[in-house]
Amino acid sequence: MPLLEQTADLGIFYQVDNHTDPWTNPETIIFIHGFTENVAAWYAWVPHFSRKYQVVRYDQRGFGQSLPTKGPLELTTHHLINDLQNVIDRVSPHQKVHLVTGKSGAMTGIEIARTLPQKIQSLCMISPAIKAPNIDGWIAHMQEFGVASWARWTMGNRLGSKMPTKGHEWWINLMGQTPTKTAIAYLNWVASINQEPHLKELTIPTLIVGNDTARRGFAEFNRYVQQIPNGQLEMILADGYHTGAVAPDDCAAVVKAFIAKHPLDSL
Repeated sequence: MPLLEQTADLGIFYQVDNHTDPWTNPETIIFIHGFTENVAAWYAWVPHFSRKYQVVRYDQRGFGQSLPTKGPLELTTHHLINDLQNVIDRVSPHQKVHLVTGKSGAMTGIEIARTLPQKIQSLCMISPAIKAPNIDGWIAHMQEFGVASWARWTMGNRLGSKMPTKGHEWWINLMGQTPTKTAIAYLNWVASINQEPHLKELTIPTLIVGNDTARRGFAEFNRYVQQIPNGQLEMILADGYHTGAVAPDDCAAVVKAFIAKHPLDSL
């Protein structure tokens, strides 16, 4: 399996899906998952892109198969950006990449897009969480009952009322695979992050895709996009604040159209 060795104790797992014609040189899209997720979170998205693009999904450190074999988990902005930069250098060493982020994955996406714009062609953020959310009771619940129990406790608003029971169970199982120590380390990191003041520093084409829910809605997303010099907002009609999970086909269509408008030879 593709694994980027960051230290003797930690490798970053990534997965490549590329069904383009073998004689072509496709552009690369890298997908960044959100809290307590892994590469499987983008499963439904891959078929929409892999015929035209090299699709790369990776597990952020501590999640999925990017687990330290021993010792404490080091999780800081520096570590997360360094991990992503190394993935980019491995899968697209000579070309810029497009980034697609889910929820809090936007924190990493914004950071690398504003600090290393020479590596990023466009940024698409799906239901972006760009600063610390309300997490009252989350850590205590995880410490007592585990991440799977926390996922079940919070899943209703995340996936809404239209996701079938089997879909809820699939996402609970996926998110429940996250070690408790990773989840807590990530929440502690998120508590220190607020990317809103940095939105004005984004110089690349940037798309926000969202839906209107109590947790994150139109007013918030519209405020964000107004601060981005080359920003665009697309709202999806969906039930549940995890827009990319509850409406993957609709979201993918919007993202694919946006990326097509900003190919590598356009800037």
